[in-house]
Amino acid sequence: MKLSFHGQSCIKIQTGEKTILVDPFISGNEKCDLSVESETPDYIAVTHGHDDHVGDTVQIAKESGAQIICNADLEDFFRLQGISNIASMHIGGKRPFDFGSVKLTPAFHGSSTVVNGQVVSFGMPNGFVFTIEGKNIYHAGDTGLFSDMKLIGELQPLELAFLPIGDNFTMGPEDAKIAADFLKAKKVVPMHYNTFPLIAQDPEKFVSSLSAGIEGIKLEIGESLEV
Repeated sequence: MKLSFHGQSCIKIQTGEKTILVDPFISGNEKCDLSVESETPDYIAVTHGHDDHVGDTVQIAKESGAQIICNADLEDFFRLQGISNIASMHIGGKRPFDFGSVKLTPAFHGSSTVVNGQVVSFGMPNGFVFTIEGKNIYHAGDTGLFSDMKLIGELQPLELAFLPIGDNFTMGPEDAKIAADFLKAKKVVPMHYNTFPLIAQDPEKFVSSLSAGIEGIKLEIGESLEV
């Protein structure tokens, strides 16, 4: 499968037949190389309700017919936007799909947006473990460091982990290094950094800091890797 990075936490996973777009923050994100109109994924996976993660989910889902994968609190929000093709889950749950399976993992963060001048909460945010072609891919979502990351890696040995390193709103590089040790993924790719000044980080420094046995990979915007 091919995995590509498109700025902030937007990741595209392409199998032989299916495309999964995670946290499609495209319009309004000058760091993203994608265009909303050209994206036709089969699935859109959303980690939480903040605008830089929901992004263009509604428009892409309506125009492409993609099924949204999200927690059950976000499902209600998307249904109010006129979308019915939704696979809702909650943390700890695992669900089969035609590309493999998805398990929702904890993430320690917030999940809300403003609708008609009112703050609306969407419950707990989450991460994802995608099991595709026999390999487990972890997208941490927005989160701080937590010790149960050890269990995520133990229960489903990880081929690759996408970890936020921006600091301030999520883990910074130092905590993300500890997270990588907890997870024991073979490969680690940093995300959620340099979109705006408050989360400016040096990804090269982060990947070079990782422990022996963990391959750190810095992906440029639009760059991909095969796993």
